[in-house]
Amino acid sequence: MGNFFNAISQNPIIAAINDLDKLDKVIQSPCKAVFLLTGNILDLSFIVSKLKENAKLVYVHVDLIDGLSKDEVAIKFLNTHVKLDGIITTKANLVKVAKELKLFVIQRLFILDSLALDSGINAVKTTRPNAVEILPGIMPKIIENITSETNIPVITGGLIKEKEDVISSLKAGAIAISTSNEKVWYM
Repeated sequence: MGNFFNAISQNPIIAAINDLDKLDKVIQSPCKAVFLLTGNILDLSFIVSKLKENAKLVYVHVDLIDGLSKDEVAIKFLNTHVKLDGIITTKANLVKVAKELKLFVIQRLFILDSLALDSGINAVKTTRPNAVEILPGIMPKIIENITSETNIPVITGGLIKEKEDVISSLKAGAIAISTSNEKVWYM
């Protein structure tokens, strides 16, 4: 668990891979942690191994991996057969399973309106993931609200394009920023 927090204390920018053609660019980036947002069960072990060989921590967004069911068996498979550092999911039931397996869990929330905000906060209070990722990540007041309401570390992602977006998120209480924007990886 400490590996994630150590990595982001060294560099709070997390490289998000949503296109496997960017794999080598992610490896060359200064980012210590990687969110894998694409791939399939056939290439997952290879991708994770390649990233880990290059000293990257890898967190797989299980909801987005082709061929992987969104259930307890999938999480057990990942834990046993893929040497990942943790998972990302929007599904509360998968947070619970992953925590039981001692995996690092990031629960992703899409904050579209006040109803989504309230239900997201309630879900996080119930599931108690290791961290929460909120999208879009350019909402300082919402970051502050989720941080104070849940007392769970917050990561922001989505629509972060400028240095001031990164600074604003961190000032609002986010511990890290995830992005597929290569320019931001080097900030």
